[in-house]
Amino acid sequence: MHTKTWTLRVDLFEEGEITKVHAVLDTGDNRLESRTEAHRNPHDPPAPEIGDEYAAGRALVDLGNQLLRAGMADADANEPPLHG
Repeated sequence: MHTKTWTLRVDLFEEGEITKVHAVLDTGDNRLESRTEAHRNPHDPPAPEIGDEYAAGRALVDLGNQLLRAGMADADANEPPLHG
C-alpha cells in the first residue's frame, strides 16, 4: 500500500467589496496555484462569508481543471510509441 498526502492552502483577503483568494495545492511532485476573486454587488448587504465561498470555490474549480490538464498531459506522455 502506498499513501500520499497532498497539502492545500487557501488564503482569503478582504479588500472592501472584493474578496481575493490565493490557493496552492502541493502534491509533493507538483505545485499548482490559483488566484481568484469575487466582487460584492454594492446594492447587496455585506456578507463576507458569501464572497469567501464564491472566491474559494472558483479557486478550487481552477485547481481541479489544472489537475485534469496535468493528468491528460502525463497520460499522453506515458503512451507507448506507435509502431508502423
